[in-house]
Amino acid sequence: MTTNRADQGAENASRLSVVIADDHPVVRAGMQVLLAQNKVFEIVAESSTVPETVQTVRLHGPDVLVLDLTMAGQSSLPSIPDLLAASPRTRILILTMQEDPAFARAALRIGAAGYLLKEAAAEELVGAVLQVARGATYLQPAMGARLAVAEAGGPGTVGDASLTTRELRVLALLASGHTNQEIARSLFVSVRTVESHRARIRDKLGIETRAELIAAARERGLQG
Repeated sequence: MTTNRADQGAENASRLSVVIADDHPVVRAGMQVLLAQNKVFEIVAESSTVPETVQTVRLHGPDVLVLDLTMAGQSSLPSIPDLLAASPRTRILILTMQEDPAFARAALRIGAAGYLLKEAAAEELVGAVLQVARGATYLQPAMGARLAVAEAGGPGTVGDASLTTRELRVLALLASGHTNQEIARSLFVSVRTVESHRARIRDKLGIETRAELIAAARERGLQG
């Protein structure tokens, strides 16, 4: 039995193109296998860094970009406007381990269409991709509840006080001029963990330079 070219074209046109952006090959492979099981999805490309993701989105213009919040030690949150400028039709679904509602609120505010934690069930990921592709906004129910509490000013309020104890310690050490490697040794964690803390501090407080780090630490009465 032969397939009519027009039918093939109609089938391809009805599929949803997806780009997967994550710096862990195992995670990318798992998502590709999961989404490929549903014939509505077509994985057109993968990427593992923020600059590569911007280029990939510009090249492919996918229906959906599944985006990790931190890749190769760099936060992808500030890149969301650039990604949307590169492909205005692309819908961005954040898939991350970041449970702090501050990140969900920031991501949705600057243009992401959905926010999902990596701990979610496989079926929820598929449903989230479909939902954002169809023009809706998706927020994982557990994250939505945390965000609602934060907006109401309850425990876990988002804002300046949202830095964790460990993040405050990292901020103090950074402001004192310590490198990521030195901080990792001091706190008995990996350099990658320090990079993640640093990215969260940067996103929460909107600071980049050492002068800003020092000012932020001084405002909080932190000693290096």
